[in-house]
Order: sequence, then C-alpha cells, then structure tokens
Amino acid sequence: MLIILLTIAAALAALAGGYTAIKTRKHLPLAIALTSGLILGLVGFDLLPEVFEGSERSGLDIAWPMALFVGGFLLFHAIEKFILVHEGSEEDYKTHRHPKMGIARAVALAGHSFFDGLSIGVAFQINTSVGIAVTLAVLGHRFADGFDTANFMLLNKNSKKQIIHLISLVVIAPIAGGLVSLILPLSEAALALYLGFFAGVLLYIAASNILPQAHSKVSAYATIGLTITGVVCIFIITRLGA
Repeated sequence: MLIILLTIAAALAALAGGYTAIKTRKHLPLAIALTSGLILGLVGFDLLPEVFEGSERSGLDIAWPMALFVGGFLLFHAIEKFILVHEGSEEDYKTHRHPKMGIARAVALAGHSFFDGLSIGVAFQINTSVGIAVTLAVLGHRFADGFDTANFMLLNKNSKKQIIHLISLVVIAPIAGGLVSLILPLSEAALALYLGFFAGVLLYIAASNILPQAHSKVSAYATIGLTITGVVCIFIITRLGA
C-alpha cells in the first residue's frame, strides 16, 4: 500500500509541475537546483553503493551494471535530444508551433513516469532508506518534468482535450509501474543491473538540470546552496538507514 501511495504522490508532483507552468515560472530554478542535489546524492551515496554491494553478493561481474549505468546516461541523452526538447531551446523558438511534438513529449513523460513508479517499488525491495531516498528524488524531478511538459504543450498550442487526456496518462503511469514492481520482484543480480541503469538515467537528469543553472538569472549562491542542501539531505537519509 505504501508503494502505491508514493507512486500516486509522484503522479501528483507531475501535475503540480504542470499547474505551476500555467501560473508562474518564478521559483522553478530553485526547485530544480534542490532536485538536482537530491538526485546527485541519491546516485553517489545510495544507488551506486547498492550496485557494487549487490553485484558482489550475487557474484555478478560489476562491468555489466556499470555498462548499463553508461547506457542509461546515453539513452536518456538521446531521448532528450530527439523528443524531450530542453526548456532553453523552447524559449529560443517561440514562434514555432508543433502540436505533434507536444503529444510526443507528453507520451515520453508518461513512459518516464512508469519507469519512476517501478523504481520506487524496486528501491523498497532493497531497504526503507533506499526507498525513501529514491522517492524524494523522483518527486522532485516529476515536478520539473511536469512543468517542462505542460509548458512545451502550451507553446505548441495543443488543445485542452489533448492535454487532459495526456495528463491522465501521466497520472496512471507511475501507479502502474509501482504495481509491476510488486508483482515481479527482482533477484539480487537483476536489482544490481536495474539500479545501474537507473543511476545512469538519474545522473544525466541531474547534470542536464544543474548545468543550465550556471546561466540562470537566479542567484548562483541560491542555486548552489540548494543543490548542496539536496546532496546533504540524501547523505543524512542514507546514513540514518545504514
């Protein structure tokens, strides 16, 4: 039940991001900075150590999870370049309107949401502290993704009906991912492989969010401070659960 509730929270975070896109952009850079710190801390202090420990316990060659780590980073980089157009690019081309691209972006977000729901469930298969850390990071970047997607669809003049249907898909997807994690528990070796891939995806998300902050109009001290705060939060969570 806890996993389902947390995946519902992930869906609501994406909806909150979408609502914020309609109302205001004022505090988004600060939210992204904190989220990026949470994700960096999750990858460095939680996921990668679990990958190494799980590989050792299961006798799995560490090269395979690390290959998936690199693969996850590169795959999401490719997906973002072809479908998930970055916020900065959208601002540079306001005059262009491509409704099909708005739909593609939202469908990609739904797939990513399923992946996040699955990851929350998988994390709780390891232990509670890993589950909490993954959930915090997922909630943060669900909000940012919901914001970006709604903004992108608005820029490309998607109809309200299209937006409502696709938002419904985004709400259902993480819950479905959480249910799959309950139905299909993974072996220790499979967990190590999955976490390696997931860590690579998250590292790309953190990097692609942090780097644009260097060019943001928001105070560098504020964004760096919030990024460090996010890292420290995950460090404390993982130490308390050790």
